[in-house]
Amino acid sequence: MRLTPWLSGLALLALGACGGNIDPAGHTALTPTEHYAIEVHPAPQEMKLAAHSGGLSSTQVEALRVFVSDWRDAEAGEVTLKAPEHGPDRAAAYRTTIDARDFLIAHGVHADKIQIVGYEAGGDEKAPILVGFLRYEAKGPQCGGSWSDLSQDESNREYPEFGCALTADFAAQIADPADLLNPRASDPPDAQRRQTVTDAYRKAAITSTPKDPQADGTLATVGQ
Repeated sequence: MRLTPWLSGLALLALGACGGNIDPAGHTALTPTEHYAIEVHPAPQEMKLAAHSGGLSSTQVEALRVFVSDWRDAEAGEVTLKAPEHGPDRAAAYRTTIDARDFLIAHGVHADKIQIVGYEAGGDEKAPILVGFLRYEAKGPQCGGSWSDLSQDESNREYPEFGCALTADFAAQIADPADLLNPRASDPPDAQRRQTVTDAYRKAAITSTPKDPQADGTLATVGQ
């Protein structure tokens, strides 16, 4: 009977440790995304175009074509054209800049997403027209540098490397790292479809889309 209070106190301590999931050092268990974070860094992409009195050359046109493809793949926003001031021939710089702008618009970049600004060339006659946009890169953790002995885990806690590979794989597969910084805006709801489903619900009819006969899993009907 004298041992009963001591045993009760020990049981309460054990339950408290399991329920709070906190060790004596005050460390709280972390999820993989909290333990290993993905770093998102701005990575501006910029190309240089020499000023030509005749406008864009054939080589510059092909370079801009690749630039637009990269812009589209990155789902980037604004494209900036920086024209040099007090550098190359003013008319040549203007003609090349306007040709680049027209090319971008003709290949899918909306006019309201193109900004033309000037920059000080400081008398450099070879100063280029700069065409660029801001993209982002996701960098995951470096895994595999060390590995704990999983057979020696007296604290029954997650091992230090837990979640590293998961986070690194996620960082490598994400299409647009900018989504980790700000969520995308939701598309407006389909009011017509919502009303159709509501009307069917009120009539106690089936509200789901009719089944496609081609998706019934039948491979063949020969011999049936």
